[in-house]
Amino acid sequence: GIEKHRASRPVMRQSLPRVPKDRIAVIIGAKGATSKAIREAAGCLKFVIDSESGDIEVEWGEPGTYDPVKAMKLPDVVKAIGRGMAPDAAVRLLEDNHFFELVDLRDYVGKRSNQQRRIRDRIIGRQGKIRKLIEQLTDTQISIYNSTVVLVGEESGLFAARQAIEMLAGGSEHGTVIGFLERDRKRARMESRSLDVYEERAPSSAPTSGFENLVPGLAEISQERRNRRMKAAQVDPEDDEAVTEMMELAEDEAITWEEE
Repeated sequence: GIEKHRASRPVMRQSLPRVPKDRIAVIIGAKGATSKAIREAAGCLKFVIDSESGDIEVEWGEPGTYDPVKAMKLPDVVKAIGRGMAPDAAVRLLEDNHFFELVDLRDYVGKRSNQQRRIRDRIIGRQGKIRKLIEQLTDTQISIYNSTVVLVGEESGLFAARQAIEMLAGGSEHGTVIGFLERDRKRARMESRSLDVYEERAPSSAPTSGFENLVPGLAEISQERRNRRMKAAQVDPEDDEAVTEMMELAEDEAITWEEE
């Protein structure tokens, strides 16, 4: 009777996004090491890649034997590797606080490959400096493949990094974008400090209603973020004073350039 019981155990099969041909070898890895590492990190029973087509088949054990959040995020891990991200960076997505964003440059310049290339070059910057600076300021990892930009990181930095990529794709100057990120980072630090203070202080009056009241200061912070986004979007690159204001660094911040 044991054999019969084992045979009827539910196994969930899942098909994942197909990997482009030139990325199949990357996701498999030397002697299958990468696909094995992905399988172990995700906690699935099988992670099988068709080395011809790039199709991926995943098998999960019965409920309770794996983390459903990781199962939900695994397609994004595959998508990120397929779009040029290094596997170890993409696997960080499986961590609870890491998320995935994808920006399609065709939304900004259509299908013209020379225009896509021009925007790609702007996002990467000379010797990769702009991309590296955005990654450092937002603590994200960014990969650019054909017309797609893939970003992986924690929520707050990810939002700012996506804004930066969209600003560059939309024609903003490098200085404007880096200035926006510097100010966003400075504000994020101040917000996290003020949230710490809020948490220490018990709310004096009983909360009324609505989600904002569940987290003291949330309404102000989200309003502040909205205002900031509006303001960043409205800076005129020709207006030297506004650009200078965006470029101002906090006392404890600095940009260091280095050759690769």
